Amino acid sequence: MSPVLSARPLFISLGLVWLIAFWLSLSLGPVTLPLGDTLKALLQLFGLSIAGEGADQAALILGQIRLPRALLGLSVGTVLALSGVAMQGLFRNPLADPGLVGVSSGAALGAAATIVGGELVGGISPLLEPYLLSISAFLGGLGVTWLVYRLGRRDGRTHVATMLLAGIALTALAGAVIGLFTYVADDKALRTLTFWNLGSLNGASYARLWPLLLVTVAVTFWLPRRARALNALLLGESEARHLGFDVERLKRELVFCTALSVGAAVAAAGMIGFVGLVVPHLVRLMIGPDHRLLLPASALAGGSLLLLADLLARLLLAPAELPIGIVTALLGAPFFLYLLLRQPQ
Repeated sequence: MSPVLSARPLFISLGLVWLIAFWLSLSLGPVTLPLGDTLKALLQLFGLSIAGEGADQAALILGQIRLPRALLGLSVGTVLALSGVAMQGLFRNPLADPGLVGVSSGAALGAAATIVGGELVGGISPLLEPYLLSISAFLGGLGVTWLVYRLGRRDGRTHVATMLLAGIALTALAGAVIGLFTYVADDKALRTLTFWNLGSLNGASYARLWPLLLVTVAVTFWLPRRARALNALLLGESEARHLGFDVERLKRELVFCTALSVGAAVAAAGMIGFVGLVVPHLVRLMIGPDHRLLLPASALAGGSLLLLADLLARLLLAPAELPIGIVTALLGAPFFLYLLLRQPQ
């Protein structure tokens, strides 16, 4: 039996979980919408239903608040999970993660520099803010990723231990610079910086969503085209070269793709950790290391996980709302410790 056919039940299950998580994200909140009202409101948003008093209210809630928030959660979860798969494949280490090697901190540093710098020069135009934040976060993530990669290279080989230690050091350095920005920021910039540090989908808007949505679509279609190359890389760099793959070009593409994905996610929702570590690991345990299956399955699982984490963030302390970065850390940190304990001595 082919791997695709054997994995079909898992993909069906992941698809159902994805749909349920998306529906719950649209339905639950301060105003609970039944399934029928949610469907009618969605149809009305696309001009496929007759308006009514109840439908108008539901359509307003969905169109202005919950739909952009749900789409933002799906996009962030998808790109973070795919970035985790790419990093683990690139460094051939299941503990590699965009956050652990400093990509998220670099992206947050780029965004923080733009926020504080924009306030110092009189503020950023609301029309340009989403795009400037995305570009600066991308450049920050790309710079730190490149530096970690270069520090981890010795004699033409990537040393994972050196890479992880460099990532820890650069994460601490980026955190210190962000702390400096926090110290000199005014009240408005300080509130925005707090949002980036804790991570949240609150205040989602279509202006913030579109740049990330474009990145999500591009990464979702591009990374699976490199699945065979990632499979070959699991055998080792020399073996991948003998199989005809340009390993150095693949590395550069994966670094660029990861920085773009994480930078856009951080710009849209702040720092949300452990998604890129937990999701690929759980999916790999269920489906195996074949990237032809691992990548699309992780995309589905990542979007579902972040939507469910956002539901917990909204409902646990209602009417208050937890930052989603706290929820993912509470879920991901114990799982990371569990993985460390399972590693052979």
